[in-house]
Amino acid sequence: MAALGNPEMLTRKIKLWDINAHITCRLCEGYLIDATTVTECLHTFCRSCLVKYLEENNTCPTCRIVIHQSHPLQYIGHDRTMQDIVYKLVPGLQEAEMKKQREFYQKLGMEVPGDIKGELCNMKTPLDLQRNGDLKSEDPANKEAGDEKAEEDNDYHRSDEQVSICLECNSSKLRGLKRKWIRCSAQATVLHLKKFIAKKLNLTSFNELDILCNEEILGKDHTLKFVVVTRWRFKKSPLLLHYRPKMDLL
Repeated sequence: MAALGNPEMLTRKIKLWDINAHITCRLCEGYLIDATTVTECLHTFCRSCLVKYLEENNTCPTCRIVIHQSHPLQYIGHDRTMQDIVYKLVPGLQEAEMKKQREFYQKLGMEVPGDIKGELCNMKTPLDLQRNGDLKSEDPANKEAGDEKAEEDNDYHRSDEQVSICLECNSSKLRGLKRKWIRCSAQATVLHLKKFIAKKLNLTSFNELDILCNEEILGKDHTLKFVVVTRWRFKKSPLLLHYRPKMDLL
């Protein structure tokens, strides 16, 4: 019981070096960027590293378990919690990564996607602003200005990179949407689309649906940006997705 009251035990610090093995990618040996986890075994890698690896393999790079015989990319998902942990543990990593992405798009003469702009804007937290003297919590005028700014920033992902989609029904068991053309954030997932379609068609559950791209069933955690990059990268037309009842298997 005496050990529990020892101040040294409660304030012991852990060196970053001691946990590097848990927050680095086995493929590139760098800190995790856009952390992506294999749903079969829960091993995590950088998304770009894992996607490139799975173009030629169908097993986990760490444990070699078979992810899926033919479509391993459908069984990986973005691990937001792990990425948040990595960014919090490694000083300056998030700022450096956002800067690299911004410079990459600028070098190509392309507009910086809205999600990257949003990350850069959110780097400076209200606490940082208060420390720098830019925000005084006791000043009502500053508080009102801050509330107005927060309201402006709450744009429901309109400033994100956008994806144009055509949703087509390829089954006689379901009706088509009245408005099959939609535009939404690239950070939206296949699950969001399932819920959207189910609501429009008055289905009892979104789990009754499969969504396909190029005749491949998409994983529910795939973001639309991931779908575009892996299955629609070189096509100029809007992303074409099909939906069908889950029991309507090939």
